[in-house]
Amino acid sequence: MNKIFPDAVSALKDVLADGMTVMSGGFGLCGTPQVLIEAVRELGATDLTVISNNAGVDGAGLGILLETRQIKKMVSSYVGENKLFEKQYLSGELELEFNPQGTLAERIRAGGTGIPAFFTKTGVGTIIADGKDLRDFDGETYVMERWLRADVGLIHAWKADKEGNLVFRKTARNFNPMMAMASKVTVVQVEHLVETGEIAPDDVHTPGIFVQRIVHVPGIAKPIEKRTTRPKAA
Repeated sequence: MNKIFPDAVSALKDVLADGMTVMSGGFGLCGTPQVLIEAVRELGATDLTVISNNAGVDGAGLGILLETRQIKKMVSSYVGENKLFEKQYLSGELELEFNPQGTLAERIRAGGTGIPAFFTKTGVGTIIADGKDLRDFDGETYVMERWLRADVGLIHAWKADKEGNLVFRKTARNFNPMMAMASKVTVVQVEHLVETGEIAPDDVHTPGIFVQRIVHVPGIAKPIEKRTTRPKAA
């Protein structure tokens, strides 16, 4: 089975549709599948529910899909760097399901491992727990959270072989591995593409069985949210 596609649009055009649920990896702008997000914009799918830690920033990451009004609902944990996100939510234009960050990560992991629900103390006694099942375990109250799964997963990886075995680099490993497991169709943009067998088995973070499509994006630009430097020494 050939998993390699010549570009992001061709990798997504026959799997992306209006009203889908899409997972998008990354944290801020680190490890975000920017090329795949741009392809979603070009293909024009609308009414999307997007599961992602955040929505990028204005003009980058998922922020470009907010600009085109292609996202109907965000399932996220952080929105602080995106003014358009805030504006659309406060105006009622964008639905938002807020999650504590660890809960969001665990809901995605649960979706990838076939666990439909789990209990956590995070959110007990707050609006996070409103309307949810509460249970007592060993004298403590816990709230039930459901798994998260997606029709399509948009993933960024540092290296892949042609079977889709993935290696992530440093903090870009954030949400990407678990989202690859929790999506029906996982599409990966990868910086370095090598022959099958060139990645040592112990170095594989996500096995190729979870990956359906690969797009090679060498030399991809990596924008920085907030560039901080030390003053130059006198």
